[in-house]
Amino acid sequence: MDLTQLELFKAVAEEGSISAAAQRLHRVPSNLTTRIKQLEQELGVDLFIREKLRLRLSATGWTFLTYTRRILDLVEEARQATSGTEPQGIFALGSLESTAAVRLPALLADFHQRYPKVELDLSTGPSGDMIDGVLSGRLSTALVDGPLHHPDLEGIEVFNEEMLLITAASHAPVARAQDVNGKTVYGFRSNCSYRRHFEEWFKADEAMPGKIFEMESYHGILACVTAGAGVAIVPRSMLESMPGSRNVNAYPLNEAFRYRTIWLIWRHGARSANLTAFIDMIKQQHPEPLARTA
Repeated sequence: MDLTQLELFKAVAEEGSISAAAQRLHRVPSNLTTRIKQLEQELGVDLFIREKLRLRLSATGWTFLTYTRRILDLVEEARQATSGTEPQGIFALGSLESTAAVRLPALLADFHQRYPKVELDLSTGPSGDMIDGVLSGRLSTALVDGPLHHPDLEGIEVFNEEMLLITAASHAPVARAQDVNGKTVYGFRSNCSYRRHFEEWFKADEAMPGKIFEMESYHGILACVTAGAGVAIVPRSMLESMPGSRNVNAYPLNEAFRYRTIWLIWRHGARSANLTAFIDMIKQQHPEPLARTA
């Protein structure tokens, strides 16, 4: 067993197929198939359940993946410790779409100027996808909607976002969820934390959203609401950055639901030189609300 085998196994486990892992690692699929079989023979167990064109981890495979990640993280930590503390290499960062659009451009530009040896790899999506990316090792860190509860993750509070309900300009004023009971709602996929927050806001006032349309961008959401097709919630910072924001009415949610805190998260014990530099830069540029660490 060697580190290359572990890296190959981890890629196949995360991608769910030999071909996808081969493309990710720039290797020939047949080479991966051979190395995985050799690893299974050496261990004396089946790490995967083979189903046509897809592989699923066996129960033993899941256990072995946990140890593989720990081993590879320790190896990377050893490399960082012996090669100096200068940030360098690929820095895979995930983020909520609104945070990436509003909060990150200036921050990433400054980070690139200060650490030119770091290659930034930015991915955006719902909090659920970003958390999964960090847990799988695909992302080094991610900006997600808190609070943080997972035992394998640690992080810090970074930004406070004020959540606004938006309606068409012709809509009657809104003071509570009952005022939009049964209205069509525009949001992201079900694993979006903001969407769950919006649904909880309805529930707390014994109201219910009507049909929920899943959109791919805030600009699409704004266009639908402007046309009078429904309502949505949007962070104030995102709304104010978009052309056409004055064409809708915006109302802060009640105090219990008004603010959401964005966290920067990473896997426990996987704080690299790149991540440390990124945290230090955030602290310099956004000292509030960096008060709590979990």
